[in-house]
Amino acid sequence: MAAVNIWKRLLVFLLTLKSIPEYNCNFKMSFIKVDDESDFSFHNLPYGVFSTADNPRHRIGVAIGDQVLDVSAIKYLFDGPALSKHQDVFDQPTLNAFMSLGYEAWKEARRYLQKLLSANESILRDDVSLRSRAFVHQKSVVMHLPAEIGDYTDFYSSRDHATNVGIMFRGKENALMPNWLRLPVGYHGRASSVVVSGTPLRRPMGQMRPDPTKPPVFGPTKQLDIELEMAFFVGAGNRLGEAIPIERAHEHIFGMVLMNDWSARDIQSWEYVPLGPFLGKNFGTTISPWVVPMDALLPFVEPNAVQDPEPLPYLRHQDDYTFNINLFVSLKGEAMKEAATICKSNFKYMYWTMKQQLAHHTVNGCNVRPGDLMASGTISGPEPDSFGSMLELSWRGSKSIDLGGGESRTFLKDGDEVTITGYCQGLGYRVGFGPCRGTILPALQQ
Repeated sequence: MAAVNIWKRLLVFLLTLKSIPEYNCNFKMSFIKVDDESDFSFHNLPYGVFSTADNPRHRIGVAIGDQVLDVSAIKYLFDGPALSKHQDVFDQPTLNAFMSLGYEAWKEARRYLQKLLSANESILRDDVSLRSRAFVHQKSVVMHLPAEIGDYTDFYSSRDHATNVGIMFRGKENALMPNWLRLPVGYHGRASSVVVSGTPLRRPMGQMRPDPTKPPVFGPTKQLDIELEMAFFVGAGNRLGEAIPIERAHEHIFGMVLMNDWSARDIQSWEYVPLGPFLGKNFGTTISPWVVPMDALLPFVEPNAVQDPEPLPYLRHQDDYTFNINLFVSLKGEAMKEAATICKSNFKYMYWTMKQQLAHHTVNGCNVRPGDLMASGTISGPEPDSFGSMLELSWRGSKSIDLGGGESRTFLKDGDEVTITGYCQGLGYRVGFGPCRGTILPALQQ
């Protein structure tokens, strides 16, 4: 009897899924072969910007399996009401113009791409000439920043991370500042030094004060760190002086990427009072090249964190907008044969949601623009192996992070390669982001 009830529930579950438009496409296999563990399943279809050796022009692509669909080659096929007069956005070197078209255009594009790539649609499947022009193997492409990033904001929205850092520097009784549970704390980062995955970064120089009884010293940072983060791209913006209400914030969130917001802790700790991070942060931020649309992530939505005290009315929303995204950080030193995983975390640990971040960012009338980047802040969970920075993993350098094979770290060494990966796990498929990778180069001595 118990087995019968389980099968009945499963049947009801499958029928329910099939009635949801976003899930309906999952029952149609694509004519492009996709491995079960590929980040780029038929249910994902992320956007990116790529070039090839034989065609260096930057163009928009969509990833599926080990292929990239060159959207500029099929732009004339987008004939729906939102896109028929704006096909030129798919012939641009960045995603900004497409982002600016807004929510309905993004949904229309996704629906059509799902149809075009499904196994029962012949337009692309059976046109050998068009397929040869439209598809490129991922091994043959060079990825670029997906958008021209006008502004970059970094939030501080993980309660576990904020608590850990607060304990280190202020003690357990004053771990969280009085404003932290009242608003999404953030600061403005440096957009010019946001780079795409695979770009090496040089160890920064700066002022430090390792001995508080002596004057500061100048030199390369000795406490170079990672920060496991995610970020969203703003789609359609708002006018100066007008806020984005939280009820409509999702209409302005285009999609998400992985992020490593590299940090020089010793430079940061000396400079950050009273105005916040500066040289300790602005030397480099790495993002993954593929932007995963929010519609691809919605099947993995989780209940929002319980927020006590209740936020002010402009920050309240009842709909869930937290996502179950598995996140991993690995580190490979120059002498290591294999990378070691140093962190396993999840985006669902965030306290403040992206809707709250965007509503707060604009409540004073600040205008955001297509391609602006909004980062989560370091994502740490409740357990030590889910801490999203080496500052936490080594507890401010007081203990070593074991990498195996006799290797250990407290902070990064020159030549270290750090890779962040992440994915949502579906039933026999994944919605992933591809790698977010960077390698540390030695400082330039002055």
